[in-house]
Amino acid sequence: MRLTSHQRVGHTAVENNLSNASQRTILLKDENRLEQRLREIPAEPGCYLMRDVEDRLLYVGKSKCLRNRVRSYFRSSSDHGPRIRLMVRQISEIEFIVTDSEAESLVLESNLIKNQQPHFNVLLKDDKKYPYLCITWSEEYPRIFITRRRRFRNKNDRFYGPYVDVGLLRRTLFLVKRSFPLRQRPRPLHQDRTCLNYSIGRCPGVCQQKITPQDYHQVLRKVAMVFQGRNQELKVLLENQMERYSDRMDYESAANIRDQIKGLEQLTEGQKMSLPDSSVSRDVLAIASDHRVAAVQLFQMRAGKLVNRLGFTADAVDQTLGSVLQRVIEEHYSQVDAVEVPPEVLVQYSLPQQELLVDWLSEHRGRRVQISCPQRQAKAELIELVERNAVFELSRAKSGQQQQELATEDLAQLLELTTQPRRIEGYDISHIQGSDAVASQVVFIDGLPAKQHYRKYKIKSSSIKSGHSDDFMAMAEIMRRRFRRWARVKQEGSNFENLQRCSGSTLQTDGLNDWPDVVMIDGGKGQLASAMEALRELDLHEDLVVCSLAKKHEQIFVPGQSKPLDSDPDQLGVVLLRRLRDEAHRFAVSYHRQQRGVRMNRSRLTDIPGLGPRRVRDLLAHFQSIDAIQLASVQQISQAPGLGPALALQVWTYFHPEADMALEEVA
Repeated sequence: MRLTSHQRVGHTAVENNLSNASQRTILLKDENRLEQRLREIPAEPGCYLMRDVEDRLLYVGKSKCLRNRVRSYFRSSSDHGPRIRLMVRQISEIEFIVTDSEAESLVLESNLIKNQQPHFNVLLKDDKKYPYLCITWSEEYPRIFITRRRRFRNKNDRFYGPYVDVGLLRRTLFLVKRSFPLRQRPRPLHQDRTCLNYSIGRCPGVCQQKITPQDYHQVLRKVAMVFQGRNQELKVLLENQMERYSDRMDYESAANIRDQIKGLEQLTEGQKMSLPDSSVSRDVLAIASDHRVAAVQLFQMRAGKLVNRLGFTADAVDQTLGSVLQRVIEEHYSQVDAVEVPPEVLVQYSLPQQELLVDWLSEHRGRRVQISCPQRQAKAELIELVERNAVFELSRAKSGQQQQELATEDLAQLLELTTQPRRIEGYDISHIQGSDAVASQVVFIDGLPAKQHYRKYKIKSSSIKSGHSDDFMAMAEIMRRRFRRWARVKQEGSNFENLQRCSGSTLQTDGLNDWPDVVMIDGGKGQLASAMEALRELDLHEDLVVCSLAKKHEQIFVPGQSKPLDSDPDQLGVVLLRRLRDEAHRFAVSYHRQQRGVRMNRSRLTDIPGLGPRRVRDLLAHFQSIDAIQLASVQQISQAPGLGPALALQVWTYFHPEADMALEEVA
């Protein structure tokens, strides 16, 4: 790639903050500025990024000629749909990234969309419904586990999926762990010896390093072939390995390989779907959509058998079905190894940039890949079968979405809101008699948890300490800290009302415009009154919609009313608030436990200035206990590794403050 950093057309990057919003203009309203920007865009392949007046990313696209592609957005044409026309009316800035080829721009675009989540692109929804299988290749002894959170802690970690049938995935992982010797526990059961799993051959003794990391990686690479759909290839590999052991008369190792082959056969013996053409491996994609949500199914056919069924959901508003399918292909195949790309991909609809995808997949695989849209015979029937499965998944997705919409609508009626609340925030306090007091902020967007917006706070009030708790004061402190930035914005009068509207709109893509539609306090009238008092100090009490949810009878209180709202604990709006309250409580308690654990495990020596973790370890290793350090003289302390006379005097003074005070009085 020739250029790896964002280049803002025509001028340097402007800092993304609230104060510069008024300095920008819409390009369509300034023809001279628009024409100047378009002239500066190079006629080379790459990616372009559209931003609005608030510097929020609206859209990411790719093209083999950036200048022609970007110009096409501003031509008076009826070819653009309503979604793109709405986007063009908001564009204030254009950035571009030049690449060496159009295939490179495709990979870059996929990464930018995945990381930045621009509103006007086709976005795959991560609703935690479909699970993944993760192998942590970055670790010395990798773990293998099922997760619904696709979060890359290291670029070497690998996620397989998302799998539609979680039951089948669990059975597959169970059979794999029974057939191949893998680490069975995340942590050792015993510190000085292996457990029963090692004795029966289920674990290679990872906890006591009975197997080298290289050998363990080799075993796990065989396991990964199962989840890559390469069962037949793995079976041939194991059969050849079994024959080699037999030739060397290593019959015990040959028997172990034989058992692995039997376990592998159990994975496919219940396979009911097969095709007569067993020589070709292919992936089949089909889609079902209601013009709002799209469900995509991807069937992985290997050697004539269905080995995996993956599922995706995406936003389908003003999107063609072909563009949604293309986004799924870009997202899925950018995460897989080259051996997982099949020679043939069947799609239900033609793709907008099908030739580009063919070149990209062929380059990724190292061999020619064909993408086709069959209309007749067996391949078309296979597409119809996958489409029927997509229809069933769409109905499931719609039922869940309808429940969320009904819940937010019911909450709007309860709180007498003019529109359905989109962003709802919940707050809770957690402590034990005032010690390690913390607070949590959780966020639901469109009725679902948005964990990227969660926040946690340490209570800073000096009056809240061990033995003395004050939930009311703690809640008031959190409200001040959460909304003090918005209080400054209101005092400055810089587009406060506009920013509020943007925050509640569907264009919210960053953490700056985080104005909530509803704020929920965990507690009764006391906690609510404390929160409102803090908001009055900030002059935001009339701008925010605040309520509290009491645990005892699930009653909802609002400011200015002594009695709770007339509501039923089982109605959808109350259930939504209860889910928010329970999530805020869970998040606060987990953070409190973390802080309490850190405090209990922290040595007193870490409070001494100049003593880091390494010096603390060396000091404890030298004296064996803190009591011995306390009884030692300055000269004895200075003999410890890494401590000189000055630091030794500081350690001694820490344990003898009265002697230090006496020296100060004499001085």
